[in-house]
Amino acid sequence: MTNKKIPMRRCVGCGEMKEKRNLIRVLKTAENEFILDETGKKNGRGAYLCKSVECLGKARKNKGLERSFKMAVPTEVYENLQKEMEMFETR
Repeated sequence: MTNKKIPMRRCVGCGEMKEKRNLIRVLKTAENEFILDETGKKNGRGAYLCKSVECLGKARKNKGLERSFKMAVPTEVYENLQKEMEMFETR
């Protein structure tokens, strides 16, 4: 039997390498919209965050999303992501 490879991704907030299924993908679509991709399979450029509001705050402070997407991320996007992240944590 062969062992199945587990995909690893780096959180742009805390910088830790974790399993892909334990992270949330922040997606930039072709229309420059930013959304949370819970499935991890939608089309677009993605960056990964831990499933916590703290990591979102760290990513905002160290400009992790800006570096990943190579563009400025508006403050409304962070506010929307925070609301979505809080809803995700309460599930």
